Amino acid sequence: MHPADRDAARAPRVITSLQNEQVKFIRSLDMRKVRRETGLFSVEGAALIITARDSGWLPRTLIYAAGENQRPIVGGLVEWALAAGADCLEVTEAIIAKLASKENPQNVMAVFEQRWALPPLAVAEPADGTWLALEQVRDPGNLGTIIRTADAVGARGIMLIGASCDPYSPEAARATMGSIFNVPVARLDQPSFVQWLASWPGDVVGTHLSGTDDFRTVAYRSPTVLVMGSEGAGLSSELAAACTRLVKIPMAGRLDSLNLAVATALALYQIRGSHLRV
Repeated sequence: MHPADRDAARAPRVITSLQNEQVKFIRSLDMRKVRRETGLFSVEGAALIITARDSGWLPRTLIYAAGENQRPIVGGLVEWALAAGADCLEVTEAIIAKLASKENPQNVMAVFEQRWALPPLAVAEPADGTWLALEQVRDPGNLGTIIRTADAVGARGIMLIGASCDPYSPEAARATMGSIFNVPVARLDQPSFVQWLASWPGDVVGTHLSGTDDFRTVAYRSPTVLVMGSEGAGLSSELAAACTRLVKIPMAGRLDSLNLAVATALALYQIRGSHLRV
């Protein structure tokens, strides 16, 4: 290839039409069906894209509003994306507004390939490792917040059990504040997860209304799996029976349950407390 042709191939493409097929495709990634079929997802904002870059992810496509590449941050992202072989699209503000998932759109977006982890091998887990299992979590905001919390406490990863909302949806990915690029996420059906638990050498801890132990007073046996139930039904009887211990979060008010993301954060911080430093 002639050097001039090579430089042109690496240059951003200017798109001004809302009817452009690539614009339509990127917009379609809002739909779970399309994300499932393509294995792709999109994120908005320089902060999330910088986290992806720093975590070793490479974009398929980078989209930015005309003129934004003159800003050092966005300009640096464009250079990085071009060097990675990504398709860079300079678009109008009207196109950014169409692609964005919220009222105040960010002026830079990116498309990445999803990554799905495998369940951990028990024999390879560090003695102080902690994994989180979520059974049929339904709310993408909850899931995104939980992924962010798992990142904060140094959990090894998350397993989604049964039918769950999509961690790569725009709502969930945005709520992770970039932690979707740091925390491995696996998915299993319930029978496979129960079978997998049989080889786990440490505690399998479930939060449950029938638990008799205060979650703050238990000496957890590492490595630990924390199992949390869905927002409405809580932990199923099958998974409760598979736990080595059931604990309860005590309360003084009239309610008997907490928001799933809050309850998960409390439990994770208790289990990981000795590993956290100010």
